[in-house]
Amino acid sequence: MGRTLEDKQEIVAELKETLSQSTLALVIEYQGLTVAEITDLRRRLRPSGTVCKVTKNTLMGIAIQDQEKWQPLSELLKGSSAFLLVKEDFSSAIKAYQDFQKATKKTELRGGVMEGRLLKENDVKALGDLPSKEQLMGQIAGAINSLASKIAVGINEVPGSLARALQAVAEAEKGGSTETTAE
Repeated sequence: MGRTLEDKQEIVAELKETLSQSTLALVIEYQGLTVAEITDLRRRLRPSGTVCKVTKNTLMGIAIQDQEKWQPLSELLKGSSAFLLVKEDFSSAIKAYQDFQKATKKTELRGGVMEGRLLKENDVKALGDLPSKEQLMGQIAGAINSLASKIAVGINEVPGSLARALQAVAEAEKGGSTETTAE
């Protein structure tokens, strides 16, 4: 039994909603995956805030029809498509997909779209190599902490340097007054 028009309209509306919240869309060839493997992929993607949608290309085509940001996706709509719709942490999502791909060796990445630009497989791999959001935040916090420590050491060093300079002047004056007394 086929889907009714209402079902299809509901699917398209859901796709539009998910796309509106997404920053990256990846298209993979999923033919040959079992239901258990698709479930495993979805489970791996969940922590990164990524949704895996398996839908007909025509329905995705309708969903992106009036959204300029996702237009390049139409070039990837062929064959058996699964769509990985990434909301935030695209680096973690790409790494999760790559881990899944290494384990199953059954899918193929066709490409993706980010900020209205079509991404080839190499572009997606480059995005996956970027540090995750948490790693970047840790690096920034470490840099700020290091800078703050250096400033604190510098500020603490000023009074010590001033005290040493005053001591040197005092000793020089003392040394100069003992020389005049000896004459």
